[in-house]
Amino acid sequence: MALKRRTKVSAEFSMASMTDIIFLLLLFFMITTTVVHTNTIKVLLPQSSKTEQAQKTIVRIVLDAQNNYSIARDKEEESPILFDEIESYLQNVVSENPEMYVALYADETVPYREIVKVLDVANRNKFKLVLATRPLEK
Repeated sequence: MALKRRTKVSAEFSMASMTDIIFLLLLFFMITTTVVHTNTIKVLLPQSSKTEQAQKTIVRIVLDAQNNYSIARDKEEESPILFDEIESYLQNVVSENPEMYVALYADETVPYREIVKVLDVANRNKFKLVLATRPLEK
């Protein structure tokens, strides 16, 4: 019994696999972009003509427009804290790393007395404190 062989090559192109790949890429980018998050506390910093990046350990104290305090160490996410707990938190950090800096991120609408309270804590304990600002808009 002789079997016929087909030697004809089909010139068709199936788009089904291409649409599957595009769909998977779309899902991948949608999921990965929602994982990235910026600072959750929005603070409008005052402007300054000179800005520098600190290279050592930084403890960030964030004071928002509603006078709520948050604190974080290096690249950690900010967590809410009461003002009375800030001094003990900073003393614990400085005992581990004496070369640390405290960066105060205060909204520009915050009353000056709230900023002075944090400055007093830093002065009493001889912490190195820097005020965070944003560059001048041209």
